[in-house]
Amino acid sequence: MKLAVVGGGSTYTPELVDGFARLREVLPIDELALIDPATERLELVGGLARRIFARQGHPGTVTTTADLDAGVDGADAVLLQLRVGGQAAREQDETWPLECGCVGQETTGAGGLAKALRTVPVVLDIAERVRRANPGAWIIDFTNPVGIVTRALLDAGHKAVGLCNVAIGFQRKFAALLDVAPHEVHLEHVGLNHLTWELGVRLGGPEGTDVLPKLLAEHGEAVAGDLRLPRALVDRLGVVPSYYLRYYYAHDEVVSAQRGKPTRAREVAALERRLLEMYADPSLDTKPELLARRGGAYYSEAAVDLAASLLREGGSTHQAVNTLNRGTLPFLPDEAVIETQARIGRDGAHPLPVPALDPQFTGLIAHVTAYEELALRAALHGGRDRVFRALLAHPLVGQFGYAEELTDQLLAHNEEHLAWA
Repeated sequence: MKLAVVGGGSTYTPELVDGFARLREVLPIDELALIDPATERLELVGGLARRIFARQGHPGTVTTTADLDAGVDGADAVLLQLRVGGQAAREQDETWPLECGCVGQETTGAGGLAKALRTVPVVLDIAERVRRANPGAWIIDFTNPVGIVTRALLDAGHKAVGLCNVAIGFQRKFAALLDVAPHEVHLEHVGLNHLTWELGVRLGGPEGTDVLPKLLAEHGEAVAGDLRLPRALVDRLGVVPSYYLRYYYAHDEVVSAQRGKPTRAREVAALERRLLEMYADPSLDTKPELLARRGGAYYSEAAVDLAASLLREGGSTHQAVNTLNRGTLPFLPDEAVIETQARIGRDGAHPLPVPALDPQFTGLIAHVTAYEELALRAALHGGRDRVFRALLAHPLVGQFGYAEELTDQLLAHNEEHLAWA
């Protein structure tokens, strides 16, 4: 079995490699191809990847290349974890929206739209080349904004599933609080990428006992603290929102805080410099503890589980992924991409039934879905007016004056990445 990672020079990659090495019985890999145009970074990451495999006794080979077509040739699955424009573009996404009093974030709001516009055309080009190399290959998208990127892939007819680590992070945290094994915790995880709620926490599977009320009663402070939201709000909701909901539920507070501290992009760039220095050490053969501060917790476990279910006979599992709605949320179009628990098998992702949602959730989901539709049109076809319409439709923007100014800012900061601008 061959897996390819586009963006293999990312400092994330050793987290992924560590998972492949530890969980080789779940997903036996003969070749792991790391693909990245940044050859200097790629060789540092590739060297550490080989040492991790060797230390853990993994028999597979790790190859590195800047040639996308050579790297994906013969791959059974291709993982996408690229960042068009690097941390420099992310730094911009997190700063210029603040000038209008809007959240500066790389996956939602105006910054998230900028990232979608840069990313969708590049991903679609990669996917077409993957399809030419191996029409049966699965594409696993970890590239943000995952919902919009996955919708673009599926609309173009690719075999694709989107992956985010929010659900698995909650699963592991709740398991620790409840003192049970992670596999015993099944989340009723519903919504859109970076716009989800845990409606239930069931022990033993989808039909198990819902212990969410007990979890909130006994550990509400810890849960709310991780979300950086008031305990009283979580109690009133009666569910656990993703920490990305903070941008909606505490927008002005977040903007004020962002204006007073360095961007996350700047923090990550500094971490990456330190990590790459560590990766260059030929004696290092494990992922360093510092990597945990880079983000993407449990990404490797989620990716291994998903790839194994898609590629191995009898490997069907339940997992929270981004996939087509297909009537799961009846208030959305079938072709919308939602993030929810699904049965994963060789035939793809099939969402599990979802309980009826309260209007406080359906309204926001429908609103952001409409924005994502407009964002995808802008990414595919370009044009200032399409960008403006998407921004005006986003609940974190929503005002004519803001949308006008943000459109100008977005285009000015991303001209080099937008062929039509």
